[in-house]
Amino acid sequence: MAQERPRYYGIILARALKQPEYAALNIGFFSYLFAFIAFAALTGLLITSWRGRSLGRLLILASTLSALWAGISALSVLRLITFPGILQLLELGRDAFWCLFLLKSVQSNSSQKMGGLLRVTPINLFTAFLVVASVITVVIPLVAKLTANAGLVSHDATLGIWVAFNIIALLLLEQLFRNSALEQRWAIKHLCIGIGCIFSYDFFMFADALLFKQLNPALWNARGIVNGLMVPLIAISVARNPKWSLDIYVSRNVVFQSVTLIGAGIYLLVMASAGYYIRFYGGSWGSTLQIAFLSGTGALLLIILFSGTIRAKLRVFLSKHFFNYKYDYREEWLRFTQTLADSDDAVPGRILRAMSALVNSSGGALWIRRDNGRYEFTSSLNMPEPVQGITPEHDPLCTFLEKNQWLVDLEEYARNPDLYGGFTPPAWLTGIQNAWLVVPLLFKNGVFGFIVIAASSSQRSINWEDRDLLKMAGQQAASHLAQHFSEKALTQARQFEAFNRLSAYVVHDLKNILAQQSLIVSNAERHKHKPEFIDDVICTVRNSVMRMTNLMEQMKSGMRGNTSQRINLGSLLEEVTAAHAAGKPAPLLRAPLETLFVQADREQLATVFGHIIQNAQDATANDGHVIISVVQAGDMAVVEVEDNGTGMDQEFIKQRLFHPFDSTKGLTGMGIGVYESREYIRSLSGDISVKSTPGEGSIFRIALPRVSTLVITD
Repeated sequence: MAQERPRYYGIILARALKQPEYAALNIGFFSYLFAFIAFAALTGLLITSWRGRSLGRLLILASTLSALWAGISALSVLRLITFPGILQLLELGRDAFWCLFLLKSVQSNSSQKMGGLLRVTPINLFTAFLVVASVITVVIPLVAKLTANAGLVSHDATLGIWVAFNIIALLLLEQLFRNSALEQRWAIKHLCIGIGCIFSYDFFMFADALLFKQLNPALWNARGIVNGLMVPLIAISVARNPKWSLDIYVSRNVVFQSVTLIGAGIYLLVMASAGYYIRFYGGSWGSTLQIAFLSGTGALLLIILFSGTIRAKLRVFLSKHFFNYKYDYREEWLRFTQTLADSDDAVPGRILRAMSALVNSSGGALWIRRDNGRYEFTSSLNMPEPVQGITPEHDPLCTFLEKNQWLVDLEEYARNPDLYGGFTPPAWLTGIQNAWLVVPLLFKNGVFGFIVIAASSSQRSINWEDRDLLKMAGQQAASHLAQHFSEKALTQARQFEAFNRLSAYVVHDLKNILAQQSLIVSNAERHKHKPEFIDDVICTVRNSVMRMTNLMEQMKSGMRGNTSQRINLGSLLEEVTAAHAAGKPAPLLRAPLETLFVQADREQLATVFGHIIQNAQDATANDGHVIISVVQAGDMAVVEVEDNGTGMDQEFIKQRLFHPFDSTKGLTGMGIGVYESREYIRSLSGDISVKSTPGEGSIFRIALPRVSTLVITD
């Protein structure tokens, strides 16, 4: 006779557990015991790390009820708990608080709210559903049990409530993941996977029971294991998500050892299964091949377990993906950059202070790579200067850093040299007292230098996170150092440029003075008996001596034209015109209608006008003309030097006229006169412009700011 089918969830479970194949100590008991231990451990971690946020409170309640539900389920298998409705009540509470936690999480990630006349909110809807679910799954079955009235129980309605709970939880999970920003999904993805697997499994189990009117005992027994396996995923998300104000800390060593044991166990199970099939299908060689296979795989497992490299990589993998970071990188980076910017030390000293502070060290020493490939000692902080300040050409440390760009831990090297692939520290490095770490300073895919950090009194070792932080900071330090040395090189280049420019100007002026002296010598034989010639010679020599004295002063001070005064422009032009009157064609000055004053160095401004007049004379035939005129244009005084000489085309004016060291006079010209003239006029807030036509002549316009003609006296 077919077994009577149960009418509601409690009777389904009770009868499933009474089957002969489910004895007291059966798989169901251990399954739910495993879930109880897992959720109890999670609850303990949550309680000890709770920081008072409401989401954390809901998570603690959900985990606590899950632990109680699993424990009562395990005891029910042993028939130690027989109180009617207790399992339904705990399951209802567990599902309710998980859904409330997910609902609150969704609301915290989304600003959308439902509202209206009846204030229909998601919380109100869920509360109404919870009331209905409590009546159907707990109250009615309890009343039916106490009154022995089985007609009160609706089997399909009870299972439908559990299916609805699962659907609601899965919908909330989907909304939580969808409404989270991309950067937040890293923190909640394990939670979504863990809770999603729990409720997906429940949905399958209860949907199966609703379809076949009977709970599958195998599915029920495996449910505890499934729930327990999802707890680590939930814990990972809790540790990653600061919004829940939970700071779970699990020892890295415990996780590492656990993962190692679990991995070894899985490996042995797989190898044992493979060995079984080898024996089964191996024929007469089966037993021998099985023993050989298991021995080889066992030896391989031992090699893996005792491999320092593999264990180190596993530790880094677990630390990176399953734990909070050791550093608050925002704070570390702010402190690092502030040390680089605010310290009173020179740039190398600031970098040493900032880098050593990252690992609580008191100082270090800095080497910088030079153009010849060697590394030169540059600076030190609380560390004695090394005996060998420059590394040899093929130094093993420099070669290792350039090839691998690794951070070198000298203490780790002393414990396990194989980790560094044959590297041997040079004698000068091991001779540095308290040397601990060698940090490469990487810049543009190369090693710009390296820092030897002294041993720390408070930090004895470093992990992968310390290494990443030091290498990242080293790149920033290298960029800072490169900028510092570039600025120094630029400053030196500018100093040399200023000196070279001044030298060129001085040589140019000496050339003009030499031309004057040469003219005197060439005319001395013919005119030495003429008194007026002697007077002119004396005046010219006096002027040359004065100009050469000024040049000597400029060479000493490194400045040119540093004496500024108020100048009568018309008077200055008369002097310059008279000085060039002996040349052909003789310049003609059209005096200004009114007196115009400018502020400048008298001698240098005269040199500018003289150079432009001389160029006009050189470009014009003896029967041509060079006309100098002065006009007023607003706040500017404009001097025009016009000639009807050979002229210039526009390409020459744009490409060559104002470019230094570009002359059309061959070996006799310096090519800096017009360039120097324009630069000086521009330093006075004026400018020089040129209008020229080949074969017709040129007009140079020199514009200078006017100054007041009023003279203020005491």
